[in-house]
Amino acid sequence: MTRAWTTSLFMAAGCLAPAVAFAHSDVDSIAENALKQPAQIVDCTLENGDAAQCASYTLKFVPDDLNIGPFCPATLDDVGGIWNWDGQDAGLYRIDGDYLKMLSGLGYTFYDEDGVVNVFDIRVEGPEAEHECIAGSLDERSEMSITTLIPIAPVLADQPTSLGTVAKVGIALDGVPIFADAPSVLETGHMPALDTCGGHVDPGGWYHWHATATDIDTVFDTDGVDASCANVPQDQTAQFAYAFDGFAMFGSLEADGSEPVGLDQCGGHIGATPGSAEEVYHYHAGESFPNLPTCLMGVVAQDNFATTSEQGIGSAGGPAGGGQGGPDFAGVAQALGVDLADLEAALQAEGGRDADLAKVAARLNVTLDDLQAAMPRRP
Repeated sequence: MTRAWTTSLFMAAGCLAPAVAFAHSDVDSIAENALKQPAQIVDCTLENGDAAQCASYTLKFVPDDLNIGPFCPATLDDVGGIWNWDGQDAGLYRIDGDYLKMLSGLGYTFYDEDGVVNVFDIRVEGPEAEHECIAGSLDERSEMSITTLIPIAPVLADQPTSLGTVAKVGIALDGVPIFADAPSVLETGHMPALDTCGGHVDPGGWYHWHATATDIDTVFDTDGVDASCANVPQDQTAQFAYAFDGFAMFGSLEADGSEPVGLDQCGGHIGATPGSAEEVYHYHAGESFPNLPTCLMGVVAQDNFATTSEQGIGSAGGPAGGGQGGPDFAGVAQALGVDLADLEAALQAEGGRDADLAKVAARLNVTLDDLQAAMPRRP
């Protein structure tokens, strides 16, 4: 049985938040400079079939006055953004000459003999080399927008929903969409570089976060990375966002500066929030990358994310969950003669990017040889 959560007015701490926000999303929750048109409350349907009301936000492709980048360095002598490398010597790295030379030693060379880094703009072109750094450009046409839905009365799900690679997480108070961990270089051969606030540009031409941007410096301190987020004010106690299930997302500390206790598997708990008259469920950022919830405890709205872009996440012909240069699973499904949804579900059930392909093959009733032949080649 689902359970509705009641919430109360509180003062938001942090520069990204409006002067007054609510523990549930409403028309005043998202910064005005990110909106294409005023927010409104609309009827919506949750994914469990329940009728509900949602805050509807029509967002710009990047909020006014938000600086973004750098992403890919131009040469080995330059310094770009960050990347969470998951191969040998895994860890969070600043994208610089030392890091790129390390990757080259592991068989992933992202630069030519002159030290010029291979870079391509995923919005307008494809890669030309085996390994390239992805630096998407914004689509700055005035009519382009993103439409999102956030339940205003969050409902607890029967069980948590896992957030795999590039899954939809929520909307930051600054109006930037948030997605789970970006695709691995091990899967695509290419690196969709993040800036030092944890964001980059989708193939559709709009900017989004892959981290809790208002608390990412905590991650750099924890992991010993020589980086800082200069584009977003840092505050470990501030509210960062609303998850797509309607629950609020905060930094890694409580409002009084203490460590949160009793966090569940998703990184949330029921507790006090600034100015709230009662304890409410909310998420906290972690101290390692990506510092986002690993799952959602609530129920999201149907059709909660769409864009007017021609490609990428949320576009009419793009992936529902998205992906920066991600594997062509539609092509894999077609080659195997299976349904795309069944393929994605099998991969997710058996470990996502690290899925045991033998178990995936068994779930799909195909041979391991056929599955391995159809899957994108790992460099």
